[in-house]
Amino acid sequence: MALREQSYLILLALSEGPLHGYGVIKAVRELSEERVRLGAGTLYGALDRLSGDGLMAVVKEEVVAGRHRRYYDLTGHGRAVLAEETARLARLAATAQRRLNLRPASEA
Repeated sequence: MALREQSYLILLALSEGPLHGYGVIKAVRELSEERVRLGAGTLYGALDRLSGDGLMAVVKEEVVAGRHRRYYDLTGHGRAVLAEETARLARLAATAQRRLNLRPASEA
């Protein structure tokens, strides 16, 4: 299952454990080196899709300073899909390095 970049980054952000919405936004920004900035509408639409696909789920809800906060985490299926997509991207990057006659980053 190929993932859109935003979905991949959201799942990757959740790979270290549950996060609330703003935590996901911050993690995606960091993971993408400031290139991907999710707005609330985009984030929650993606979370709804990922949840509907069984890749992540709400694992905790609380009220903080009068605001409702939900925490999201990967499901086992989500972790497997994330691992498969990571392997696919690694193969693609290796192919690109060969075609461009580049040395892998680890050798540079």
